[in-house]
Amino acid sequence: MVRFYLLAIVLCFIHHGNSKEADCFPSEWLKSVSMSVKISKAGFHRDLQYRVQWSKTDHDVQVLLVQKLPSGVYMDEYQLETLRRDTGLEVLLDSKVDLEAPEYLSSGFTALVFLSGKHEAVVPVHGRYHRPSDSSKRVKVDIESPRLLLRSDQCTETLSPGLRRVVVDAPCTFSNHSICSWMEILDLEDNAGVSLEIPVGDSSMIITVCVGTVLTTVLSCVYLLRNIWKHGSF
Repeated sequence: MVRFYLLAIVLCFIHHGNSKEADCFPSEWLKSVSMSVKISKAGFHRDLQYRVQWSKTDHDVQVLLVQKLPSGVYMDEYQLETLRRDTGLEVLLDSKVDLEAPEYLSSGFTALVFLSGKHEAVVPVHGRYHRPSDSSKRVKVDIESPRLLLRSDQCTETLSPGLRRVVVDAPCTFSNHSICSWMEILDLEDNAGVSLEIPVGDSSMIITVCVGTVLTTVLSCVYLLRNIWKHGSF
């Protein structure tokens, strides 16, 4: 009889503990989660503005945005490193990015944006040069909405798939690249992507630009050679 009561107490304790942990991200709380993505500034140099919100919770929730970017834009890893030191912005790129390559010689990549503090971040993004066009002075680049991942140190071992969520693997933090389980939130409202327009060259002006560039280069060389011949130096 004593053993029976002890076993019952242990089972109740385990059940209570698991239930409490399983409620880290209850379905009702998931309904309060929202994400907004905006783009600001003009021209080739823009800012992606992220913000994630939810109702009050007792857990310290960590946020990771998985942002896929097309070949028409890029992020500058050196600029990101400077911003990390100055502002605490934490962004990981999944591949090396060629800052000088035009759009037609580039490929897309993925950025991992770790949000902390107020769960918002401003990440600079830059437009690439596109092929000249004879029909349009601007080209539209679409950026899809990022995937939203959440985790909590109190819930890492109880994450499980369910309504509006799946469990995925991703780096634990910006500085710790060990893999952790994250909960991806699905079917967010107002989860549309953003787009930007980038100026493109006029293909009908290619000959004029080339001729002007060659003439300017030749005249500059003649001027320098003349001064060197006349004065023996610059």
